[in-house]
Amino acid sequence: MVLNRIFSVALRSSHRGSSAILQHRCHSTSAVATNSSAGLAVPPPPTAMIYDRLAEEVKYKIQKLDNPDPRFLRFGSPEPKLEDHSSILSSPATKITTLPNGLRVATESDLAARTTTVGVWIDAESRFESDETNGTAHFLEHMIFKWKEKRSARGLEVEIENMGGHLNAYTSREQTTYFAKVLDKDVNNALDVLADILQNSTFDEHRINRERDVILREMEEVEGQTEEVIFDHLHATAFQYTPLGRTILGPAQNIKTITKVHLQNYISTHYTAPRMVIAASGAIKHEEVVEQVKKLFTRLSTNQTTASQLVSKEPAIFTGSEEIDDDIPLAQFAVAFSGASWTDPDSIALMVMQSLLGSWNKTAGGGKHMGSEPAQRVGIDEIAESMMAFNTNYKDTGLFGVYAAAKPDCLDDLA
Repeated sequence: MVLNRIFSVALRSSHRGSSAILQHRCHSTSAVATNSSAGLAVPPPPTAMIYDRLAEEVKYKIQKLDNPDPRFLRFGSPEPKLEDHSSILSSPATKITTLPNGLRVATESDLAARTTTVGVWIDAESRFESDETNGTAHFLEHMIFKWKEKRSARGLEVEIENMGGHLNAYTSREQTTYFAKVLDKDVNNALDVLADILQNSTFDEHRINRERDVILREMEEVEGQTEEVIFDHLHATAFQYTPLGRTILGPAQNIKTITKVHLQNYISTHYTAPRMVIAASGAIKHEEVVEQVKKLFTRLSTNQTTASQLVSKEPAIFTGSEEIDDDIPLAQFAVAFSGASWTDPDSIALMVMQSLLGSWNKTAGGGKHMGSEPAQRVGIDEIAESMMAFNTNYKDTGLFGVYAAAKPDCLDDLA
């Protein structure tokens, strides 16, 4: 009798439990169905059976993929969109104005700064010379600070020093640059100096002869720097019989024969408004710089021939070969491939690749464990005196590769 009562109680309890579970399962299923119909997936309840939970989790993930959160859709869209990131950029936006004569003015304003760098970038250098005039652009960069109609060389030095400023220039294979670093109150004076040296330079024969000797001594110094010589040979080998194969300084014979006429002709032909950019960054206002440039740069040639047109007439063709010089104690070499131009999207990828490969020098103070993994391996294994990746961009081509200096018995390990 007692056993019968126990069995009956157990049966009633199990029936109530199964009914509750069934009822709960029905409610949860209907809840999922209701939310799914609304497009909002919810995870299965923890009390569901294990296989039901797995099935519901898979369905839940699929629904999330089919109906992604709209807040994150713009970051995960397979179609690229142009977004404005100026609000989070560390540098201010660049403003560009093109004047009627073709001269461009580009500025980045940071009024919180107290200094400004302003310069003139010109599409003119050894690439736009001939074999007979190679070296003229670099010679001109030396001469242009020497004497002006309004300022003597000594007066120019004193004026820049009194401003606490810095005036300099440099040349590459495609560009010549003159720039000044000054305090915010001296920006107009710096622009006046740049306009004066570019438009009013006079070339005295005595000063030309004196500067000729300076450049010939500079050429001797450069020839003693193996790294500089190797990269000159690299360009001459990679771009044979094309303008990019010429050196910046030019051959010694040309330096000895350059005259005042050569310099004046180069200015009138290549120092033209459409091939110049006035760039300023720091404590400046774009509109004020534009107005000042309009007042000062009024004597530039307006020849509409652009550097791109000149490049299209004489494009740089990557030939490639090898050149070996056995007269140096260390094995110094550069291996290069045809790279990308400035406007090629691949130029960014090559810049990243250059950073990944890195550089290392035995004389650097960082030790063997600094830099990228390849650089660390070179330092730790002591298989080179120095190494560096390089990426050089030009208007229509480029060079990407690695330069290294090592002892001859380490070359196999370095390779």
